[in-house]
Amino acid sequence: MKLHLTQSEGNNLITGYGDDYIEVNKQRYSQAVVVMADRLSLDWPASSFDALSEAHFNALLALAPDVVLLGTGRKHCFAHPRLTAKLAEKNIAVECMTTDAACRTYNILMNEGRNVAAALLLDAFN
Repeated sequence: MKLHLTQSEGNNLITGYGDDYIEVNKQRYSQAVVVMADRLSLDWPASSFDALSEAHFNALLALAPDVVLLGTGRKHCFAHPRLTAKLAEKNIAVECMTTDAACRTYNILMNEGRNVAAALLLDAFN
């Protein structure tokens, strides 16, 4: 699916997604990614929702977002609170949603100037 947003002001914009890719600024990636307005992390080692560990979420701490949108693939799943505990200690909210919803929500929040990170999983690996 292609996404359209008229204004990104030079920031990373999610321009499309599918079960096996995330498209950022019209460049396709076929692995889990973390997208923020000013950075794109291709080395987030998450492979599937079931394989998520505390280390995956702790890696997001260094990015210091106000909110993390966890895209869980086609199926909406909730991360166990023990996985996100260190983020919660730093008052970083974690919102779990399907990956397509996380992509859309990221674009809206990023365009509003929010300090948001989208950690996006693909169904191709589930």
